[in-house]
Amino acid sequence: MIMTVKLYDYWRSSSAYRVRIALNLKQVAYDSETVDLHPAVRAHLSPSYQAINAQMRVPAVALKEGVFGQSMAILEWIDETWPTPPLLPRLPLLRLRARAFAQTISSDIQPLNTPAVLDEIRTRFGAGQDGLDAWYAHWIRRGFLALEADLPSGPGRFLFGDAPTLAEITLVPQMYNARRFNVDLTDVPGLVDIDAACRDLPAFAKAAPEAVRTP
Repeated sequence: MIMTVKLYDYWRSSSAYRVRIALNLKQVAYDSETVDLHPAVRAHLSPSYQAINAQMRVPAVALKEGVFGQSMAILEWIDETWPTPPLLPRLPLLRLRARAFAQTISSDIQPLNTPAVLDEIRTRFGAGQDGLDAWYAHWIRRGFLALEADLPSGPGRFLFGDAPTLAEITLVPQMYNARRFNVDLTDVPGLVDIDAACRDLPAFAKAAPEAVRTP
């Protein structure tokens, strides 16, 4: 299938980072349009972007049928549209485990640490930077420790075999966030190893924030 995807993107958004990884793994061409989420800009809240995407979030993909958001839904669409290489293992039980791993990050960790949540804690409850950093680290560590305790022990290089899946696609951006906020990762060595193996792959390296950031 020949298609160039238009991606509404921001270099530091971990959700957009996921989508960039998946598109690269599938070798799907995409055009990136930056929606600047920096607190001094907040382009996602502008009337012009709201007219494009009523959710006012990134990522979003523009197709001839409309504009669609939510990174996990976009990842499923990518996998169904371009089946090779698959983003889930072949066996049903491993598919369940990969989905559960990915959703621990996408549902339990990342939503609690978005800029909107941190802004609310700061403005409504008067949290200072130390409090915000403690909040941020708490939810990452709580999720990461649970994932570390239940890491698969198969022979493959990655979590569920010899190729990355949705699990790694969600893990690597969250590890980037953890390092950015100086979260202690010494007691999740398995996650650190998987993250390093993934970041060696061209599809992950090309999607990294430092690789796509524009001046």
